[in-house]
Amino acid sequence: MRVPLDYSKPRGKQIKIALIRLPATGRKIGSVVLNFGGPGASGLDQLRANPAIVSPALRRRFDVVSFDPRGVGRSAPVRCLGTLGMDAYLAADNTPDDKREVASAKQWSKALARSCAANSGKDLLRHVGTAEAARDLDVMRSALGDARLTYLGWSYGTYLGARYADLFPRRIRAMVLDGAEDPRQTQSEFARSQAQGFETAMNAFLRDCFKRADCPFTEHTLPAAHKRIRALLRRADRAPLRNTMDGRQVTEAIADTGITAALYSTQLWKFLRGALATAFRGDGTNLLALSDYYNQRRPDGTYSNMAMAHLAITCVDHPEAACPHWPVKGRRFTRKITAAGSPPIVVVGTTRDPATPYALARSLAAQLQHGVLLTKDGDGHTAYGGGSSCVERQVDRYLITARAPARRACHASPKT
Repeated sequence: MRVPLDYSKPRGKQIKIALIRLPATGRKIGSVVLNFGGPGASGLDQLRANPAIVSPALRRRFDVVSFDPRGVGRSAPVRCLGTLGMDAYLAADNTPDDKREVASAKQWSKALARSCAANSGKDLLRHVGTAEAARDLDVMRSALGDARLTYLGWSYGTYLGARYADLFPRRIRAMVLDGAEDPRQTQSEFARSQAQGFETAMNAFLRDCFKRADCPFTEHTLPAAHKRIRALLRRADRAPLRNTMDGRQVTEAIADTGITAALYSTQLWKFLRGALATAFRGDGTNLLALSDYYNQRRPDGTYSNMAMAHLAITCVDHPEAACPHWPVKGRRFTRKITAAGSPPIVVVGTTRDPATPYALARSLAAQLQHGVLLTKDGDGHTAYGGGSSCVERQVDRYLITARAPARRACHASPKT
C-alpha cells in the first residue's frame, strides 16, 4: 500500500506499507486489522509465526490483516547500527555510576543519533510517529473495502488504536485495546508505571518460584530474593558474566534485559528459573539467550530493526523522553482521548501485567466516551491469545457482533 510520507503534502513523496492477509474461512464480515505492539514489532513476522493467536471463530468471519507500521520491518524501515554496533549498544552500561560512565553514555547517544540520521535520513525519521501511522491505518481500512474499521491492538497497538479513535471516532466498527497504554502519560510517567508493573510481575514470579523444586533462591522471601537479584546485577556491572554461546559479554544491561524479557509471559518463568540458577554461578549464557529473544537477534547474529524503530517512533511521539541528541524534533502528545461519537471500545487489562499495568487500562477505559473495561485476573503481558477462554469468548463475540460485553472480570484459568 502506498501512502504519503508527509500527510501535509499528500502529493509529495510516497512510501510503501507492507501488509499480510489471512483469508476468512467462512462467511466474511470484513477484515480485522491487528497490531502486535512495540512500537517496532513486525505484524508480518508476528502473524506468520503465530496465526493461531486469532481464534477459529474470528478466522471464519474475517480476513485477518496485519502490517508493518511505517519505519518497521518492510515498511520504509528505520536503519541505524550494524550487527557489531547493535551488540555493543545493547550491552552498554545503562546505569552510569561515575563521570566516565556518564560521558560514555552521552557518546553512545550522539553516535546512535548520527547513525540513524545517516542511514535512514531525517525525512523518514521526522515522519515515523503514531499520528502518521494512525492515518495509514485509515488508508488501509479504505483499501480493504471496509466502511468502518475492525481492530485488535496489543500493548503499543492500544496507543495506535487510541490515536486512530481520536482522529476518526465515527469510522470505527469495533475496536479492542488489550494491554492499554494511557495516552495522557509522558514517557517518564509511563516508565514509572512500568517499573511498578515489573515489580508486581517479579513478585508474582518469585512467589511461584518458591513453590518449585528448581527454584534457585535459598531464602524463600521476597526481600531476600530481590536482594540476590540486585547483587547479581551489581556483579555483572563490575565484571561481565561468562558466556559459552559466543564471544559477547553478559553485562548488567544484558542480564537485566534477559530477566525483564522473561516476565512478559508465565510460559518463560521456567526458563528464568534456570537462567538465574546458572547466572548465580557466574554463567550468563541463558540470560543472554533471553535478551537475544527480546531484542530479536537472529541465529546468524543480525537483528530485526525493532529496537531502532522503537527508538525512532518513541523519540517522535515523546520528545520529552531520553532522546537529547535525536536528529529531528518530535511533537509531544499527552492528552485525554474521549473518541466522542465512537461506538463502544473494549479495553482489556490484566491485573498483574508487567509492561502495561492494569491501572492504565482502567484509565483509558474511563477516558473514552464509550469505553468498556474487560479485566483478566492473572499474570503476563496482554490477555487475548494468552490462554483465557473467558477473554477470548468476550472479545470474539464483540468483534463479530459489534455489541460490547458488560464490564466484567475473567480469571486466569484457561477454563474460565
